[in-house]
Amino acid sequence: MNLFEKEALIAQAAEEFENKTPEELVKWAVDTFPNITLACSFGAEDVVLVDMLQKVSPKTDIFYLDTDLHFKETYETRDKLASHYGLQFVRAGTELTLEAQAAQYGEELWKSNPNECCNLRKVEPLTAILGKYEAWITGIRRDQAPTRANAKKVEYDVKFGLVKFNPLADWTSDDVWNYIRANDVIYNPLHDMHYPSIGCEKCTRQVLPGEDPRAGRWAGHEKTECGLHK
Repeated sequence: MNLFEKEALIAQAAEEFENKTPEELVKWAVDTFPNITLACSFGAEDVVLVDMLQKVSPKTDIFYLDTDLHFKETYETRDKLASHYGLQFVRAGTELTLEAQAAQYGEELWKSNPNECCNLRKVEPLTAILGKYEAWITGIRRDQAPTRANAKKVEYDVKFGLVKFNPLADWTSDDVWNYIRANDVIYNPLHDMHYPSIGCEKCTRQVLPGEDPRAGRWAGHEKTECGLHK
């Protein structure tokens, strides 16, 4: 399939699946692009997609970006999901240790230059692993942030050069939690402690009542995204 044919397929699929269920899109995605992967951060949206994917294509790769700075609850959620579904998550991370990063860029880079920290520990490893695939599935939703408001359910990811599926793009937070409860899906317990959006431990705080759900990410910095989603 050349690029022109792929772009036509993407445009048609985006329109066709806009009003279909996430499960239908996940099934079509793995059937159409066998060399596909799911990105999992172990947040609420992603554990929903893990559950959906396991029901239709349990052998499809699921990877996570290991910054070496996640909450212990996030790693525990990873292990519980792996045990429950009998799967092995693919770890994607940088070879740059935290000690080497401190020596090269200064202590606590996440405070002095969070964009550079995200680039080193997230964007570069993501670029490397996505280079192995033809398509990827993400858990982004349009109502999460203004930067995601125009996300299509099927689109071409210009930044990383592959097809991108966002099956939950039109879901609300209530839709996500209704699925989790209805299907008894394992989820990160930090969600019950006022962490609606969970990133690295160093850059994530609890969200106060009335605050934007992503207000706990990179608090104190003019930053709302880690650079994974254009």
